[in-house]
Amino acid sequence: MSKYSRIAIVSSFFCLWINSYFSINFQIFLGFLFIFSFGILHGANDLVLISNLNVDEKKISFKKILFCYVLIVLFGAFSFYFFSKIALIVFILFSGYHFGEQQFNKIDCTNKVLLHIFQMSYGLLVLFMLFYFHQHEVIKIVAEITSYKLDPKMIIVLFGIICCIFFINFIYLFISYIIVRMQLLQELFYLLVFAIIFMCSNLIWGFAIYFVFWHSIPSIIDQIGFLYGGYSHNNFFKYFKSAFVYWLASLISLALLYYFLKDFKLFNSLFFSFLAAITFPHVLVIVQMLNKKKIINKKAK
Repeated sequence: MSKYSRIAIVSSFFCLWINSYFSINFQIFLGFLFIFSFGILHGANDLVLISNLNVDEKKISFKKILFCYVLIVLFGAFSFYFFSKIALIVFILFSGYHFGEQQFNKIDCTNKVLLHIFQMSYGLLVLFMLFYFHQHEVIKIVAEITSYKLDPKMIIVLFGIICCIFFINFIYLFISYIIVRMQLLQELFYLLVFAIIFMCSNLIWGFAIYFVFWHSIPSIIDQIGFLYGGYSHNNFFKYFKSAFVYWLASLISLALLYYFLKDFKLFNSLFFSFLAAITFPHVLVIVQMLNKKKIINKKAK
């Protein structure tokens, strides 16, 4: 178990412990504060990552990169607002794969198709575990976004299917790849930790704990390693400095969205559309970054 994983476990259970001292409303406020800080920050450096992904190829101007990135964000927001049901499904699939890839980006498996299925099933298992323990809240949010009332049985059935897919892949990897057995067993333990977190907290607070400590901060550490060759406090400040403008722009956009639409029923839908829209290009950027890291590591060997 890595040093950071131990820190994440202690931090997670500390956040659960403070549940008894704060009201649900304050927990929700604190959860959004977590998401808006490290959660948004971990995706704010995408343009810098894109620039570094193209250093060995024909240089693409920053204006073109920015234009394409904004275009993808706007297309995502448009799709999520006008085709909410389809976009929501795509968003969940993207997020599931993104979470699983972050958790297993260092696993060594020659069967890439199996690895991708395993990564997606792991991320979806985490998400649907959260949905399972907070079915009524999830159903309410889905209804606000898509005007569709989700059947609780559908969440249970999908959760069961995802569990089966995950454990079939888990058993195959455990038997076929001796080198990853210890990591797989650790991940089972982490899933137990996530289950306790989600079961003992409300929807937003539970998601914020996972999203910040188990996804966003590890992603920031990986990004710093890719950009600057390794993690250090000085490199973190370099990362924060380069991401600050985009992070601040995201927060201002969300603040303006809340200010102008807080009294309208459309706010939740538009708010979620915004978060989903900035997630789509981020997932694509991180996929490219991790692939390039693997190529660099192979050349180094």
